[in-house]
Amino acid sequence: MGKNELKKELGLISALSIVVGMVIGSGVFFKPTAIFKVTGAPGLGLIAWLLGGIISIAGGLTAAEVAAAIPRTGGMVEYLRVTYGDMWAYLLGWAQTVIYFPANIAALAIIFSTQAVSLLNLNDSAIIPIAIIVTIFLIIMNSLGSKTGGAIQTIATAGKLIPLFAIIIFGLTKGNAGVVRLFPITAVDHPVTTSLGSALVATMFAYDGWINVGAIAGEMKNPSKDLPKAIVGGLFLVMAVYLLINVAYLFVLPANVLAGTSTPAADVAKIIFGAAGGKIITIGILVSIFGTLNGYILTGMRIPYVMALENKLPGSNILSRLHPKLKTPIYSGVLLGIISIILIFTGKFDQLTDLLIFVIWIFYVMTFFSVFILRKKQPNLHRPYKVPFYPIVPVIAILGGLYIIMNTLITQPINAFLGIGITIIGLPIYIIRKNKFTVNN
Repeated sequence: MGKNELKKELGLISALSIVVGMVIGSGVFFKPTAIFKVTGAPGLGLIAWLLGGIISIAGGLTAAEVAAAIPRTGGMVEYLRVTYGDMWAYLLGWAQTVIYFPANIAALAIIFSTQAVSLLNLNDSAIIPIAIIVTIFLIIMNSLGSKTGGAIQTIATAGKLIPLFAIIIFGLTKGNAGVVRLFPITAVDHPVTTSLGSALVATMFAYDGWINVGAIAGEMKNPSKDLPKAIVGGLFLVMAVYLLINVAYLFVLPANVLAGTSTPAADVAKIIFGAAGGKIITIGILVSIFGTLNGYILTGMRIPYVMALENKLPGSNILSRLHPKLKTPIYSGVLLGIISIILIFTGKFDQLTDLLIFVIWIFYVMTFFSVFILRKKQPNLHRPYKVPFYPIVPVIAILGGLYIIMNTLITQPINAFLGIGITIIGLPIYIIRKNKFTVNN
């Protein structure tokens, strides 16, 4: 094994856990409020969850072909480099390094600490210290090796599914509303197209994160076979959980009540399990966010490492180093932690995440479209997996992504252009360092 070669320790179960763990976070507990508020009808809300899952699965089936053909550490950065060239790959890597991963880590850490403070009845002044502590702790754990991070992810994923399944099972069996709660399909007071569109965008936040599993492809034992299985299998499981738990919510509380509370899962749990239900769900939320946070750290710290290997970042000689014994990108993890902690202190977590989601979806669509480009330009490229029902499935993924991009441009133009601006800041650094790049094929 070379000095800068990552250990291949991850199998299918760990990769599957990373997909599920990164997607199922806080969204399943908080997004029902926004979705049923904009739809005004239970059935329409469920359709939004279903369509969000279909678009995500279509994207997963599509991206899995590229991931299997280019199973390299760095994930989407490598897919874009091979397909579109170094500039686009650099801009994605830059955006992921300075905003996307740190902002998500900071936001998740704050949500985790807020829930912990509520559960333990602590003063709000403890929120930022706890957020910093949990961030540092997970960076240290993931610096001990991808096997350690993968183990944490597997345990956390199993742990987060327990309260979810408890709500599903007891909600469906103890709920006194029955299937009638799923009707009507459309709301009289809400335009269907507008409501469904806004709800669909909301569900995509809850489904986001699955593509980042490609970042650890270089550490998988058999990425060509296991990576597509992890992405697609994980998304099918996530969609099933999302649909079932929302049906369970509706069996207990009507859509208009769910739309009026900021804690739909806790409110449902209190009815099902009594006063202790709220605390049980709070613990479930803590476990869920902890696993999602671990997944973003595990995959995120690989991005600056891969860029540094090609001398693309200032300080690349340090960021490209692995721990001599553990073979983990420890210095890239330190960089990720520093930026994340700075963002924790700023308090503008939601705004940073909203800015980047628009940009990230541009890169998602580029990744989906790369299937067409690579099939034309590199027909002989070894493809252990091919997207089924080509080209229908990739087209669904692309159209879904374009809808999200256009919707953001129309409804949040300032955030959209700010997101583009933050990404373009990476261009001057790319131009300055371009002649220093050492591309590793």
